[in-house]
Order: sequence, then structure tokens, then C-alpha cells
Amino acid sequence: MLLTIDVGNTQTHVGTFRGSDLVDHWRFATVREATADELASLLKGLLDLRHLVLAELEAAIVSSVVPQLTREYELLSTRYLHGAMLVVGPKVRTAMPIRIDNPREVGADRLVNALAAYDRFAGACIVVDFGTSTNYDAVSADGEYLGGVLAPGIEISMQALSERAANLPTIDFEAPGEVIGRSTLTALRSGLIYGTAGQVDGVVGRMREELGVEARAIATGGLAGSIVPFCEEVEEVDDELTLRGLRLVYERNAAPAG
Repeated sequence: MLLTIDVGNTQTHVGTFRGSDLVDHWRFATVREATADELASLLKGLLDLRHLVLAELEAAIVSSVVPQLTREYELLSTRYLHGAMLVVGPKVRTAMPIRIDNPREVGADRLVNALAAYDRFAGACIVVDFGTSTNYDAVSADGEYLGGVLAPGIEISMQALSERAANLPTIDFEAPGEVIGRSTLTALRSGLIYGTAGQVDGVVGRMREELGVEARAIATGGLAGSIVPFCEEVEEVDDELTLRGLRLVYERNAAPAG
């Protein structure tokens, strides 16, 4: 059994794989101050729900965009997993060439998503990840990571709007029946859903033009299911894309380098 952990700025996504099959997965809020012992206790509780034992897992892999938690997961690996946890970083093999000015700038989650998408489509593709930021990542027909686009995330945008405009309420992600809002609440909902969908279609369309091929587009992240139904340029949603990418990275590093 392989344990996969994707540590984002807002949420942490955990999954277990048996071979290539995702057995189960969970999401919980990322707490930057969490210690290795607290993280181990949390993981143990989740695994106990499926009668799994943390120390008996065959292997584990983690990607993290939160440096202090990366260190805590490394300590967790030493203390509870006999050093069996692979941490995605510059020395980890992905077999995906990185064609940007400074390859070290690529977030682990973005590279893992690109890898999973290319494995799925076997051709040029674009990943849209709805997280703390909305990430757009491009992969060439030859499986090269080409770079992407970073935009403020949906929740951050709405939080900033609510903080700076005292009379505007915080809203949920329910789509209004009409684009033209008949109240402040429905106008905000319209801007949130249709505005974000318009951004996605615009960015993905321009990325396809620049790639010069009809690249497939896939979305992931906790809010993908709320936005993609209103997009025209994204074909599908895979909420577990990052976890599947982590499995691929683990397999490529578990095998002898060739």
C-alpha cells in the first residue's frame, strides 16, 4: 500500500493506493504550525478508519508547497515510517523535461499534476488547478513541462473583496440561475462562478493558441467541480489528479535508474 500526501497552502489531500488503484482519499485543512507528531496522529486517525496501520504501509510520498511542513513530514518519515517517505524535490526523478528559465521555481504540485495529465492523455495537455492560487500548466506533445500561468485563487479573491468592501457579504459557491444578478448576493455569485469560468476559458484558449495544437485540458482542486460545468475549454475534472501524479513519481523513483 502506498500513502500519497499533497500539502497545499490551504488544504492537504491524502490518498492510499494499492497498485494503480486509489483505495481511499481524504482532505483536511493545512495547519502550518503542525508538528511531525501531530501530523502522524492525524494520519493514523484517517488510516484507522480503514483499518490500516501507519507503520505497516509499504511506502509513502509527499509533495509540499509549505517549507516548514516539508521538514515536519521528513521528521515524520524518520520517526514513524523508518525513512520510507519520498519527498518530491529537485533530486527526485520525474522523467519530464522542464523547459522554463529556472526549473527549481516549479512547485512540486504543478509538476506532479503535469506528469499525471500527460500520462492520462499521452499528448499535449493543460492542467487547471483550483487551489490557493489558480494554476494553469502546459505540457508539450513530447511530454515537456513548458510553464504556465498563475492567478489569484477564487477564495482569496472573494476574501479580499469582502475585506475591502464593508457592505459585501461572504458568499458560497452556488451558481445563480441567471448571469445578471437581481441582488447583491446573486451578483456576487455570478461574478464568482461566471467570472472565474470566463477567466479559465480565456487563459486556456490562449494557451492552446500558443501551443499550436489542440491540447486536452483537465481541471483539479477542491473547487474544480463548482467551476468547470460553466467552462467551455475544459473537458473534464479529476479531483485526484495530484495523488495519481504522486503515485507515478514514486514508481519512477522506486525502480532502478536506467
